[in-house]
Amino acid sequence: MRRIVAGSLYVGVGVLLAAVAAWPIYRSASFVLLVVAATALAAGIAALVRWRGWDVWAVLALLAATILIVGVPLAVPTRLTDAAGLIHGLGELGAGLVVGWKDLLTVDLPVGAYRNLLVPALVVFLVGTTFALLLSWRRSAVAVAAVPVVLAMSAFGLLFGRTDVSAPIELGPVTLHAPVETVIGLGALGSAVIWLSWRSRDARVAALRRAAASSGVRLRRSTRTGSRRLVLGAGMIALAGVAALAVPVAAVPAERSVLREATGPRIELSRAVSPLSSYRTMFQGAPGSPVDPQKRILFSVTGAAVPERVRLAVLDEYDGAVFRTGSDGSDFVRMASSRTPPAGTAVDADIVIGDLDGIWMPSAGTLASVRFAGTRAAALADAFYVDDTLDAAVQTAGWRPGDAYRLRASVPASAPLGTAESPGDAGAGPDAPASLRTWLQGHVTGTGGSALEGVVALLRQRGYLSHSLSESQTAWMADAGVDTFVPSAAGHSLARIDQMFTALLDREQDPRAAQAGNFVAAVGDDEQFSVAVALLARELGFPARVVVGARTSAQDADLSVCDGGTCRAEDLSAWVEVRSAAGEWIPVDATPQHAQAPSREVTAQPDPTVGTEVRPDAVEEVDPPKPAQEDTPTDVTRPDELDLAWLWTTLRVGGISLAVVLILVGPVLGILAAKALRRRARREAAAPADRIAGGWEEYLDAAADAGRTAPAASTRLEIAHALGSAAAPALAVSADRAVFSGGAATDDDAVEFWRIVDGERTAFAPTRWQRLRAAVSLRSFIPEGWKRPSPRTERGSRARSSVRRTE
Repeated sequence: MRRIVAGSLYVGVGVLLAAVAAWPIYRSASFVLLVVAATALAAGIAALVRWRGWDVWAVLALLAATILIVGVPLAVPTRLTDAAGLIHGLGELGAGLVVGWKDLLTVDLPVGAYRNLLVPALVVFLVGTTFALLLSWRRSAVAVAAVPVVLAMSAFGLLFGRTDVSAPIELGPVTLHAPVETVIGLGALGSAVIWLSWRSRDARVAALRRAAASSGVRLRRSTRTGSRRLVLGAGMIALAGVAALAVPVAAVPAERSVLREATGPRIELSRAVSPLSSYRTMFQGAPGSPVDPQKRILFSVTGAAVPERVRLAVLDEYDGAVFRTGSDGSDFVRMASSRTPPAGTAVDADIVIGDLDGIWMPSAGTLASVRFAGTRAAALADAFYVDDTLDAAVQTAGWRPGDAYRLRASVPASAPLGTAESPGDAGAGPDAPASLRTWLQGHVTGTGGSALEGVVALLRQRGYLSHSLSESQTAWMADAGVDTFVPSAAGHSLARIDQMFTALLDREQDPRAAQAGNFVAAVGDDEQFSVAVALLARELGFPARVVVGARTSAQDADLSVCDGGTCRAEDLSAWVEVRSAAGEWIPVDATPQHAQAPSREVTAQPDPTVGTEVRPDAVEEVDPPKPAQEDTPTDVTRPDELDLAWLWTTLRVGGISLAVVLILVGPVLGILAAKALRRRARREAAAPADRIAGGWEEYLDAAADAGRTAPAASTRLEIAHALGSAAAPALAVSADRAVFSGGAATDDDAVEFWRIVDGERTAFAPTRWQRLRAAVSLRSFIPEGWKRPSPRTERGSRARSSVRRTE
């Protein structure tokens, strides 16, 4: 009884620590109810199994039935609406057992009762507690296996939890970093050490008492020895605690690595084309196309509090060729439920998707909640990721016309750019072109935000808006108010930016520019000018990133806005956000003006005098080209590319189904295969005596799997009489004769012996259900020392003779 009470207390402490560790993941009343209910059910299952003496398969069957019955109410409570919701919840319960662990890593914390993300917690606290109790109640040495089970339960909350640690606590002159994680680690370690020490002492005292009772010797308790052991144990625990406390202090500068950092829409982001690279295609269409591409409705924004800027893509990395979002995507996570956004301008808007491509999702500021509507609401919610660092969101399921959602967010307030202070460190990135630096040095005045504001205004003033390279694609000019077409190339590489500032420098050196008062020379659109502004900001010490989106309102006439909340392709724009020393991101518009066109005047320069050398004409004989084969087809029709999307979907569904089947059936098949291989090795031994000895081992294993226990430290004949089988005494005599006769057994004796063993195996389990239980039983694989309290006793049948056998 003491062993059961001590084991229950140890597991109870472990469950409490595991619940504290997992609390930051859920932070909901549903999680507390799940922990209490799962722990109570686990205790009931463990008590029932111990009372009935059932094996591990009965435990697994009880756990599976319990999860099936209480899984939806505890782990998928949002589906307890009606019968259809309950059936759908059972499907989510099954999916959560397989993929819920991965999904848990892709949702922003806390997840609450979002979808089926409580299923992993149900498995941890129901299955883990059940096995921990059953192991801790055992008398044999296998009870120590309860320690890794309890530690794994606490590791669930630590590994699947948040990336940051708990706030430090000041204890006088000492600062305790990561106090919650430290207490969990010390509690798990200390409780395990105390429980294992108590088990060892209890077993030792019980053994001494049994020895004293059998020998009549009176035990004498040594107070000095007991005190010395107590002090030594307390000192070891204290030393381990000090070492554990020192680890967080030494590891303060290091980042905490958890499983959550290894997830996110990495593949989608790495494959996606930068929206800045495809920006110009929004203003260009196929020649002769009846549909004006710039009039396509990308999305619409309506509601009580519409944001001034709708963000699509936020690009924070530039490699000198393309501006893109950080390729790792580790900061994109799912947002399971609503949350309280920081202070700022509230946003409450309804967004309806039109002809929008890609994975980027229209959003604004820091998201508080997103509620999808329509037939694809569940699929869109599953593929929705948000990054609070970038204030951006992605939708990896792709968009379809008619997709809609309700957006609630908060746009943080920012100071005017002219009053912002520069952090002084713009971060890593390629060096700006020399022409940009020269132009900046010639025009910058002041410092900080005022300097950046001045050069940006000058750059926009001396730039000119152009969305195309040829006059065949100038439908955008009428709506933009552009009168004079000036061609410009696409792209935003360093070479393209260098062309812009080289043109500005050349125009400034032209004497006619000052006479005409026209210094306009840089031609392009938001693609080039946003990158140019970002490079200027980084040169002045401001971290900068490019945002592609649309504006619903603007005071600057040069900026495009969405008419009535309907954002068309022509309304798409790009601006720059710079971070001040206070940590706030300040938007900076970069669209150039279009009222004054670049001057076409060129200062006349004398042609250079280049000496030429007259060479006589030379005649070279050239071989005519070989004629092409007449039978070569001139018009080859290529077959359409094969669409394999259905194949990957089928393989994914089939793979998940196969994984579920392997999880359910794999252990059974493994046990059957192990027993078949063991039986084959025994039956096909080289010597007849070894085959007969192996047959006796197989006979005892069959009895053990059928639930019959052989007496320890007994001869084969005694074991045969104890098992009560009619053929058992003959098998025992034959086995003794074969083992101790020095090789007198023949092949026929071995065949006959195995024939009887096969018949006895069937007799041990006469019904089909008994044969099934015996086939999957693990009793024959359990070592003898783990079955009985005395490690000195062993089954008589297992004792092998050392007599050397001959063929």
